[in-house]
Amino acid sequence: MKLSEVLVRPVITEKVNLQMERNGRYTFVVGKHANKLEIKKAVEEFYGVKVADVNTVVVPAKSKTRFTKAGLLAGRKPSYKKAIVTLAKDETIDLFA
Repeated sequence: MKLSEVLVRPVITEKVNLQMERNGRYTFVVGKHANKLEIKKAVEEFYGVKVADVNTVVVPAKSKTRFTKAGLLAGRKPSYKKAIVTLAKDETIDLFA
């Protein structure tokens, strides 16, 4: 897989920010077919850091409904895969620059 297909985007939430500060763990949305070795290689090449550990989670799809003038609309949000990357000691990624 290409580097751009492996890493889709970083996840920026309050919980992730806390993990970044305390444990050096960063979360990324990744391609559905990316494995842990490809994710590790992509983060190391793209950000120039040493990765200690990679954990992956497949977030399931969710059904959503809306009430409109036309009636009830039902649909689904797609599932996606995210990776929680733990960096080696004293390594950081500046996602906000």
